[in-house]
Amino acid sequence: MFDNLSEKLDSVFKKLRGHGRLNEQHIKETMREIRLVLLEADVNFKVVKDFVARVGERAVGQDVLKSLTPGQQVIKIVREELALLMGEGEDNQLDLATRPPVPIMLCGLQGAGKTTTCGKLALKLRRDKRNPLLVPADVYRPAAIEQLKTLGRQLGVEVFDSQPGQDPVDICTRARTYAELNGFDTLILDTAGRLHIDTELMQELQRIVTAVVPQEILFVADAMTGQDAVNVAASFDEQLPLSGVVLTKLDGDARGGAALSIRAVTGKPIKLVGLGEKLDALEQFHPDRMAQRILGMGDVLSLIEKAQHAVEADEAAEMEQRLRKEGFTLETFLEQMQMIKKMGSVESLLKMIPGAGKAMKKAGGMQMPEEELKRIEAIIRSMTPKERLDHRILNGSRRLRIANGSGTRVQDVNQLLKRFTEAQKMMKKMQKMGPKGLKGMLGRGGQLPF
Repeated sequence: MFDNLSEKLDSVFKKLRGHGRLNEQHIKETMREIRLVLLEADVNFKVVKDFVARVGERAVGQDVLKSLTPGQQVIKIVREELALLMGEGEDNQLDLATRPPVPIMLCGLQGAGKTTTCGKLALKLRRDKRNPLLVPADVYRPAAIEQLKTLGRQLGVEVFDSQPGQDPVDICTRARTYAELNGFDTLILDTAGRLHIDTELMQELQRIVTAVVPQEILFVADAMTGQDAVNVAASFDEQLPLSGVVLTKLDGDARGGAALSIRAVTGKPIKLVGLGEKLDALEQFHPDRMAQRILGMGDVLSLIEKAQHAVEADEAAEMEQRLRKEGFTLETFLEQMQMIKKMGSVESLLKMIPGAGKAMKKAGGMQMPEEELKRIEAIIRSMTPKERLDHRILNGSRRLRIANGSGTRVQDVNQLLKRFTEAQKMMKKMQKMGPKGLKGMLGRGGQLPF
């Protein structure tokens, strides 16, 4: 979502880096360009005005103008102010520290992704060792109840039984009683939405709030709708005691204005963000990390967290034992590829590595590594188990068979084997060098063949 914004801000900062010293005129011109970039990204006008004023005021300070690297100092200020704009320093954790079952109510307009977000949230809470119950309280939209039940079956999460035509308030109160009697510690309430705000909808939501007293009332906003999402959030906040915001479709190609404006306009923290269609693509929102992503600085902490979620400790230990016993084979490489795929698309992972996303664009597009991994996987899966364990037995006829089986060329198979052989040599060197091997090699500008 922030690719276009990141590119334009980067072009602004390039001009700053070109000046050995900055004066107030340089700062003034930079602030004007940043204002235009943010307005083009559909950020709220008042938010832009206040943001640019704060950055400009700090940038003309003597610490910046007398700095040896004034351009970097300005970038640092922009990063800090972006993080503050999106709520850094505020408590954006879900408040679950109360007597169970803890009710969490999701509200918003129809089409924002409430029902899917309920499923994603249930999965996230279960991974955090909680026992959630999904409650379908949208009795108006056809198939809304069935959609949540389908999600529950996919996730292995129980869904409270409700029927179209029932009173949503009655559904929620009965679900709370059921949860108390059956050991559920969290209620996730999927409420009704409309195509627009109306009195009937808001009265129904207010009745649910009065009856169930949710610990969290989260407004689900479609980030693709830009300022419309911000305006609707402000309207909901006037009539409901919202505790936070969930931004969905943050992986889309919209301009990012909603993400940068919604917290400033509503005063409510962004607590969760949806970053894809998969049910595990719901993350806690970190303003400082998002600011770094916007400025092309990567997000290594989120990358580490993704790896920890994707690979269980026992899986990692088993992989280490196999590497010690069998060495680095095509079989173990295939398993490592599967672990990477659990973490998300290669494109999304690259954006978390400082400078990697920009480098891939220069190399010819962000889709390249994704397609390359698919090709490598097809080639390896076309090999026999014996061939995967010992690639040295792959003679000409075997390579031709593998190419035909994987829909690739013999040259592709040869190239993979060549790169794999280089990787094997590197792995052996790292084992001899000890724990600091990889760090040392990359520190000298080394590059992994894969």
